[in-house]
Amino acid sequence: MPIAPPARAALCLLAMGLVLAGAVRGQETRPNVLLVMTDDQGWGDVRSHGNPLLDTPVMDRLAREGARFERFYVSPVCAPSRASLLTGRYSLRTGTQWVTYGLETMRPEEVTIAEVFGAAGYATGLFGKWHNGSHYPSDPLGQGFDTFVGFSAGHWNNYVDAPLVANGREVETRGFITDVLTDSALAFVERNRDRPFLAYVPYNAPHSPFQVPDAYFDRYKARGFDDRTAAVYGMVENVDDNLGRLLDRIEALGLAERTVVVFLTDNGPNGDRFNGHMRGFKASVHEGGSRVPLFVRWPGRIEAGATVPELAAHIDLLPTLADLAGVPLPAGLVLDGVSLAPALLGTGPAPTGRTLFTHHSRGADLEPYPGAVRTDRWRLVREGAGWELFDMAADPSEAVDVAAHHPDVARRLAAAYDAWFADVTRGLDAPRRIPVGFPEAPVVTLPAVESTQAGGVRYAGESGWANDWLTGWGADGDRAAWALDVVEAGVYRVVLDVTAPAPGVRLRVASGAATTEAVVDRAFDPPFLPSPDRVPRGEVYAKPWMPLDAGTLRLGAGPARLAVDLVAAPGPDALDLHAVTLHRVR
Repeated sequence: MPIAPPARAALCLLAMGLVLAGAVRGQETRPNVLLVMTDDQGWGDVRSHGNPLLDTPVMDRLAREGARFERFYVSPVCAPSRASLLTGRYSLRTGTQWVTYGLETMRPEEVTIAEVFGAAGYATGLFGKWHNGSHYPSDPLGQGFDTFVGFSAGHWNNYVDAPLVANGREVETRGFITDVLTDSALAFVERNRDRPFLAYVPYNAPHSPFQVPDAYFDRYKARGFDDRTAAVYGMVENVDDNLGRLLDRIEALGLAERTVVVFLTDNGPNGDRFNGHMRGFKASVHEGGSRVPLFVRWPGRIEAGATVPELAAHIDLLPTLADLAGVPLPAGLVLDGVSLAPALLGTGPAPTGRTLFTHHSRGADLEPYPGAVRTDRWRLVREGAGWELFDMAADPSEAVDVAAHHPDVARRLAAAYDAWFADVTRGLDAPRRIPVGFPEAPVVTLPAVESTQAGGVRYAGESGWANDWLTGWGADGDRAAWALDVVEAGVYRVVLDVTAPAPGVRLRVASGAATTEAVVDRAFDPPFLPSPDRVPRGEVYAKPWMPLDAGTLRLGAGPARLAVDLVAAPGPDALDLHAVTLHRVR
């Protein structure tokens, strides 16, 4: 089932047609969409899914007042789930392969739900975690959102008084991050109460670091949970309270009957805790790594308490919401997902006999496995040396591999997976370059995690997750380099974010024949910023950075490589480098 890249031109034509037809169609009759997704909350992290020790009254209310999907699937980790939700296409097809190193970036030519709804006259806002590209035009503003408050990376360092980005500008905030993001979403709803809106609220809780206000943490510690689980459950309950704030405001504005509310999570739980007796959790291609809650409420249109037992997935949300809202899809946009609107509205059944595919990358290498195939009855899984087959009707916990008893089924599903993987990864191994020179983005940051390294340079953290930096500078041959795509030639001022325990570090920045140098003339080696973690984190801690002006470089148009080389150092471990920022000189 080959899928051609969608054409942006179709969106422009669609938008023009909708503007001309707006008065006739009655744009104000289209429903609003509130799309809420949490980060690392599993299927079992909801009371109504059989977890009596967790309080989620608002999520449970959504399930009662709307439709509950019984077998809804996403990807095993964050960024791929988000790409599929936004585009209605399998994430590998969109260019999103993993969660860091720039491999989370979605191709800019992908058409997102924000672009589809924006072309139909909707106000579009995103409040929370993007995680599908930090550089324009793959960032939220380049992918169709009019308003963006949050962050683009895979996780954020601190959840209290966190600096966030608001439409391209860094802003300081006060309070717990989930509360702050909700405040921004509420303001967006208020501003757009008289026109249709799409509000996408991808909270970053309960992803690590595990930080949560005392009242929530203490409640779950009193129930006997360890610190990690108490923090996670506290973060989930705080999300639930904020979801209640959103619903209350929509109802107070008289918009409840005109608003489709969707709640889901992005992968299995980020830890081994109650998950409905399913096998696996986050990063696993077993059932527990990708089956998550999905509740959809639209009072008066979707029957309260309805259930959808058929297989469904993140790839279905764009076509489903567009169908519910009466928003046309651009011509030529071919999707992997299908509309589930008939099943929600009671006008037809959900599709049956579907085959869903799951893949999990484990780094920069484009490996075909781990992978899985899910049908109504079977789950075929390859996480180790070979394929395993599970009869999900008889064995929902995947305890017994029955591949030897059903070899024809295992062969058929394995062949389907291999054909699918070859299809969705066409062109995925093309070089990834950071775009520089768009007028809409005169300042471009090259993060450490999107570099290649040489010599003794290495990540400070174990795996180079978001917000990591490069350490180990101190000898000849130490280098970091970034692959660029300069869309417009020009002169750029180069600023490096560094720390250094002693002065005397000399660096050369070069791109082709153009070079400039910078010298660290004073020590700057601050401690980590205070971090109210409940348990030690797996990611790096945050610290301040000193901007080091390295002068200017002229970059020619086209593919380019920018390298930072160590010229001199007063000793080993002389420098940490967090990012290089290029400022277009007008």
